[in-house]
Amino acid sequence: MQNPSTPAATQPTRILRPGPDFRWPGGARIAMVFNIAYEGWSDGKTSGIGPMGNVLAPGYFDTNAHSWGQYGPLRGIHRLLDIADQHGIATSVMTNGILAERFPETVKMIHGRGHEIVAHSYGMDVIPVYLKEDEERANIARCQSLVQAAAGMQPPGWISPRVTGSPITPRLLAEAGFLWHGDCNDDDLPHIAEYAGSQRIVGIPFTMDVNDMPSSVRYGNPPRAMLETFRDAFGAMLTREKSCMLLDVTAHTHVFGRPAGAWVFDEIMAITKRHAAAADAPVWIGTRIEIARHMLAQTAQLMESRAG
Repeated sequence: MQNPSTPAATQPTRILRPGPDFRWPGGARIAMVFNIAYEGWSDGKTSGIGPMGNVLAPGYFDTNAHSWGQYGPLRGIHRLLDIADQHGIATSVMTNGILAERFPETVKMIHGRGHEIVAHSYGMDVIPVYLKEDEERANIARCQSLVQAAAGMQPPGWISPRVTGSPITPRLLAEAGFLWHGDCNDDDLPHIAEYAGSQRIVGIPFTMDVNDMPSSVRYGNPPRAMLETFRDAFGAMLTREKSCMLLDVTAHTHVFGRPAGAWVFDEIMAITKRHAAAADAPVWIGTRIEIARHMLAQTAQLMESRAG
């Protein structure tokens, strides 16, 4: 178990955050990212939340939750990618290492269709905050190796299961060559963390407002509720906010990868594209790797240095 405290030696030497003149590509004020959560669990493990809601007695393998989760790699990933491709939108696909191991042809196909592959730990049950430092390093390297073998490329970004890294996850990711991570939700905009030895990594907030997992599974809302949440959040950003910001739309392949929810992902993409196509477009649609590259390119001119 890692020490729950965060020693000063593991902290960034400097954090750079956007200044008031920062804008997204094309001068846009709002960045929209479409995430697909392509998730799997280690052998003998299942999702902690199943479609029935009630948890089995300890010590029993939940075959219902296991079968429910298998829908993602078998059907859901293909339906959501088809929707994204129909709209011409590149997505950021959070991919567990175990799925690169079990379904390498699918991971290769995701990359080949122009979507970003995001490392998402080996399995959803392998959460960095529970790991010792050497175990966490091994988990990061394992994910890199499995994605490399399947897709022929190193994943440039990382999001931990539950968006819950350990106190040292960003530093370990920077050391491993990752360009960005998403284990933060403390701001409307990304930041750049610098560590000793000239290592740096972009922290891109993972906004949870428009996400099928809490909306549909945890709170039991019908799929339409996520569309309504998006309309409200997006409308407020367009009309009530003046500063730059970021909004994620996230669909899990085993949740809204099903026909009952996939149409919401489709409709949100259609709405966003209409705004992004406007003459004075206040909206830019991109992937997380594009955000990371934009942030790094803007550092010298548009960032102001702030401590921690």
